[in-house]
Amino acid sequence: MLIIDSKDCESIDKALKKYKKKFEKAHILIQLRERQTYTKKSIRRRATILKAVYRQEVVSGARDAK
Repeated sequence: MLIIDSKDCESIDKALKKYKKKFEKAHILIQLRERQTYTKKSIRRRATILKAVYRQEVVSGARDAK
């Protein structure tokens, strides 16, 4: 649950802006999307390894050579 401390003189727009920033920093939307479907641990691990391999290829410039 996100709590926004707003002052009496603060406008609604500023309070909404603070809320949106807190919401984004808390990664709530990402967590909700991840929890919609169950993924096995082995598949998650495989995905992270594939991402790491891709990043390594991009850094080394191997993708341009193909």
